[in-house]
Amino acid sequence: MKPVFLIGYMGCGKTTLGEVLARQLGVPFIDLDQYIERQMGFAIIDLFAMVGERRFREIEAKALREVAAMTGVVVGCGGGTPCYSDNMLVMNKAGITVWLTTSPERIAQRLCIPEHKTKRPKINNLPDVDILPLVERELNDRSPYYGQAQLQFDSTDIETGPDTEHTAQRLVAILESLN
Repeated sequence: MKPVFLIGYMGCGKTTLGEVLARQLGVPFIDLDQYIERQMGFAIIDLFAMVGERRFREIEAKALREVAAMTGVVVGCGGGTPCYSDNMLVMNKAGITVWLTTSPERIAQRLCIPEHKTKRPKINNLPDVDILPLVERELNDRSPYYGQAQLQFDSTDIETGPDTEHTAQRLVAILESLN
């Protein structure tokens, strides 16, 4: 099986849905940020602060190429991954890209949860009231990149375990129909 790359804005469910999707497909799940953290020995938020965004994006592109060479994996990419280098081209050539979508309001709601907010460099110090405008602006900027995905999939219904299981089953059926 070719790798499946889940892309989309932070908080759209790449990790939440990705872990369940991988389990249902019987393959490993790779969170690209966690993969980078293991390689570099630093949390993403610390790495970002130490090396800056430009260097981080270089590190991320290298890591993406490594996981793109794997087979039988589901990869949850960082929200900005598709927007840098030729990352979308790499993912589209190597496997199946799926843009997970949900409303900006739902994304902002998820991002305001303290345990979600503290691990994200772009929003960890941002007042909650400023998150929705940021999400709307960046979704608008990133849509041309996300729109290069081979599939678009609504990831709104992942708020509970049973919802996530059902949503992952829908995506499994779509992915299996492609083979």
